[in-house]
Amino acid sequence: MSHTPSTNFQVSDTPKNGKGYLFPLILVTSLFFFWGFVHNLDPVLIPHLRKAFQLNVFESTLVDSSVFIAYFLLALPAGYIMRKYGYKSGIILGLVLFAIGCLLFIPAANTAQYIFFLGALFIIACGLTFLETAANPYVTVLGPPETATQRLNFSQSFNGLAAFLAPVLGGKFIFTEVKYTDAQLAKMLPLEKQAYMLEEASTVKAPYLILGILIIVVAILFIFTKLPDIKEEENAQEKSSFAHVLGHSHLRWAIIGQFFYVGAQVCVLSLFISFVTSSAGISQDAAKWYAGAAGLAFMIGRFAGTFFMRYVAAHKLLMLYALISAVLTLVSIFASGMITVYALIGVSFFMSIMFPTIFSLGIAGLGKDTKLGSSLIVMSIVGGAFLPPILGLISDATHNIQYGYLVPFICFLVVFYFGWKGWKPNHIEKEISLDYKIDNEKISHQD
Repeated sequence: MSHTPSTNFQVSDTPKNGKGYLFPLILVTSLFFFWGFVHNLDPVLIPHLRKAFQLNVFESTLVDSSVFIAYFLLALPAGYIMRKYGYKSGIILGLVLFAIGCLLFIPAANTAQYIFFLGALFIIACGLTFLETAANPYVTVLGPPETATQRLNFSQSFNGLAAFLAPVLGGKFIFTEVKYTDAQLAKMLPLEKQAYMLEEASTVKAPYLILGILIIVVAILFIFTKLPDIKEEENAQEKSSFAHVLGHSHLRWAIIGQFFYVGAQVCVLSLFISFVTSSAGISQDAAKWYAGAAGLAFMIGRFAGTFFMRYVAAHKLLMLYALISAVLTLVSIFASGMITVYALIGVSFFMSIMFPTIFSLGIAGLGKDTKLGSSLIVMSIVGGAFLPPILGLISDATHNIQYGYLVPFICFLVVFYFGWKGWKPNHIEKEISLDYKIDNEKISHQD
């Protein structure tokens, strides 16, 4: 998940022709891939830990809660630390936390305690918060200003590539051939069951160890690589307050819309394998390929949506895509067999434009409130921590994970409302109406 906040930067030591920054650009671009990869291991990790520790759906969704609560708690502190000590320092700190979290999977597996896995994921997410805060502005300054947008789109495409590869590669390493039913596990002796849990938990060691080592190597490369010094421009006249920024009705709705959208995205993608193995009766090994297809559909959908915005206003496309996503979610709830798998892949395609579109429409015309408004929208991704457990509670209560998908269905209706009416500024914003109109026209016709 990546966003591009509207921020002004001063950059020192940047060559006018942009030459000399190819290697730093490669390093920064790798961050998009790595955080996309570890995020998209969750669809594999959740069903595996659920089987290893015999968790219900609610307990398995705490994986997502551990990740997204870290984003909420660290978003503002990460920004403060990078403003004080520099973005390069922030990236290195983020990589160190990322690596530590990956390596903690080894003792977590050795103890076979679910809570330790959640702690390791929380530390990984703390590191990712720093990386995602710094990566976008770095990409924009590592080369000529006139090609900044192309570089950023190119770098973000590696996030989509990771969404395709992670479930496939993660499933190959993590899923085991050992298959026991709940009845068979219930009949096991305590020592036999403990041995089984240790064996299942241990399969996560290799992928997270490899990932942790790679992250350490990248951190060392960042330490010894020259990067431009990015500093945010300070302007005393542009300071804002929470009370003032929340006076913008379209920003309030953007915060609400983003909260529900991120919750829907996490429900759909993180629980994808758990869902399709239940609704379509396919094996986990086969499901990992469909999870990869969902990640690929998400990436293609974002490129396609960007193209369609040349001809359709952003809020109208958002409204249409949210409606289609809601209908496809209903199909996935009430149908059975492979049609539910294809419906969920379709949801992945159509929800792909929602995060950047809600973000852009939400900050349009905010003027001096843009920075604070952007931070509030980013913090609203905490929806990914709170909504999946609700899906889990519904699934456990009904003994059917499909009924739990009423949660993303409702989420898409909220996004539909934002695209229909919520994106419009309220009547007290006359002083920014002209700027808003100009900004919205840019969004509606972006490349």
